[in-house]
This record gives sequence, C-alpha cells and structure tokens, in this order.
Amino acid sequence: MAGGKGKVLAIDDDPAVLEMLASTLGRLGYEMWQSTDGRAGYLLAVEHRPDVILLDLLMPNVDGLEVCRSLKENRDTNLIPVVFLTGHGSRDAHIKALDAGATDFLNKPCDLMELEARVRNLVAFHRMTLDLDSAESLIFTFAKLMEARDRGTGDHCIRLSHLTVHLGRRLGLDEEQLTALRRAGYLHDIGKIGIPDAVLLKPGKLDADEWEVIKRHPKIGFEICKPLGSLRSVLPIIRHHHERFDGSGYPDGLVGEEIPLLARVFQVADVFDAITNNRAYRNELPTEEVLEIIRDETRRGFWDEAIVEEFLAMIIEDEPETIEGDISI
Repeated sequence: MAGGKGKVLAIDDDPAVLEMLASTLGRLGYEMWQSTDGRAGYLLAVEHRPDVILLDLLMPNVDGLEVCRSLKENRDTNLIPVVFLTGHGSRDAHIKALDAGATDFLNKPCDLMELEARVRNLVAFHRMTLDLDSAESLIFTFAKLMEARDRGTGDHCIRLSHLTVHLGRRLGLDEEQLTALRRAGYLHDIGKIGIPDAVLLKPGKLDADEWEVIKRHPKIGFEICKPLGSLRSVLPIIRHHHERFDGSGYPDGLVGEEIPLLARVFQVADVFDAITNNRAYRNELPTEEVLEIIRDETRRGFWDEAIVEEFLAMIIEDEPETIEGDISI
C-alpha cells in the first residue's frame, strides 16, 4: 500500500503542533507532509493527494475554512477527508467548518490515541472511496467503448442524456432523479458488451434466436453496475428501459406503473432518438413521422401516455438540436 499505513498532511501555524503530529503519526508508519501556511498547505495537498488532511481552523492570512473550501472545490482533492484541529470548539465554529466541507474535528491539545484512531479510520474510508470512484469511472469508460463498438448508434448516449434530462425537468423531477437519467444515457446499453458482434452489428433484421440474444443486454448491464452503490438509482433504468406499458416488453414483462418512473421517462426519449437516427438495420426517419409512430405505439399500449404527451410537447416546442443540458456524469 502506498505511503505505508497512509499519507497525512498537517497544516497548522504552530510548529510545535506540527512536530507533535509528525512524531506521533510518523512513528506509527504514516507518511507525513507539513505546512505552517494555508496557501502552501493547499498546494501540498494538490501535489501529494494525501489520505487525510489535519487542518488548523484559525491561521493568519489564509485560514482553515478558506483552505477547506478550496480543497472541496478542486476535483483532484474534494474526496480527501479534512479534520479540523481547534481549541475553539464552539457550536458556531463547528457549523462553519461543516459548511466548508469538514469531515471531523479534534480539539487541541489532541488525545493521541483518539488522533491515531480517527486518522486510521479516515485513511481506510478515503482509500475505499477512491476504489469505488475508480470502479465507477471504469464502468463509464466501458460504456463509451460500447457505444464506439456499436457504430450505428453514433452519439446516442450524449443525445439521450440531453433529451432525458430536459424531459425530466419538464416533468418536475428532482436533481437526484435528473442525475440518474443523465447517467443512464451513458449506461443503459452497457450490457451489450456481452452481445456477440455477429448479432449486435448485423445489418438487416435479426432472426428469432438472435433477438433472444439481444434481449439479454438489460440484465447483463444490471449485473455489471449492481455492485456500485453510487449507481443504485440508475439500475432500474438499465434493467427496465425496454419494458412496455402493456407488459409486452423485456426482460421482466412489467405492466403499467410496475415499470419504474425513471425507466418510463427514459424509454420514450430512447425510442425517439433510435428512430430519428441511422442504425445498421434501417435509415433514420423524419421527426414528424417519428412523432406519429410514438403516438400510435402509445395508443397500442407501449408507453406511458402522460409522459409521451409531455415529451411530444417538448419536441414540438424545442427542436432536438436546441435541447441542451449538462452532460457531465
């Protein structure tokens, strides 16, 4: 494991405190960096990416609150736990520190056993968080590779993220639900990584056996993403975006509102984007014709009528090219 037990950065304008921290934690096997200045300490954090930062609350020039806010605003350091060291343990000080992004507090003078226990637990927490973050990034990378492999889909994932978030806002969904829709734009078809090229990339219509192979991809995608708790809200979309309101969809044959709301929102935008863009097995259709197809499929019981009505209004009011949203994941 890099840095022995872990890597710790201590920032305090009192050299005696820094010496105590370095002696205590260094003796226990932690790799240490120190700074008596807030700005210099922030730069050390950016350079070394420690597992834990021990930060004095009150310092001249740049105080601990400003340093903490800067760390939390930086994508490279925002996951690092920050423990404030303070002799001013007032309620107001704690609230300000929490607002700045603090993870924990230790009062000066530090109880050395408590210090070691807090640092040990936070090092373990930080490294677990990094592992999960890396795993999530890897899954999104797989999803993008999957889209590149399926040449017929073009920028389907990006377009779908825009469309579904725009529709979700019109439906009054909250930010957590919008984030799930945005992520599902990239991850909904990740299960196609388990589908052979001969089936996935086949020009023309699939036969019955090939169609059964294709129908496996929602379950495959669900199982790929299931271990990551951070993707919990996306899982129902991945598994159920090919269900139909009348129960004729797959993989579980859900009926009506048994289909999760976000999946019902997502599938309408998905079918629209699929039909309005070229695929290996057919050419794109004009928007007006696609809207009529969606209306007809809704009358036949495929899609949630209320969601379709809102989607059609959105497309009529805003040409798809003008529908924009934050596509960061």
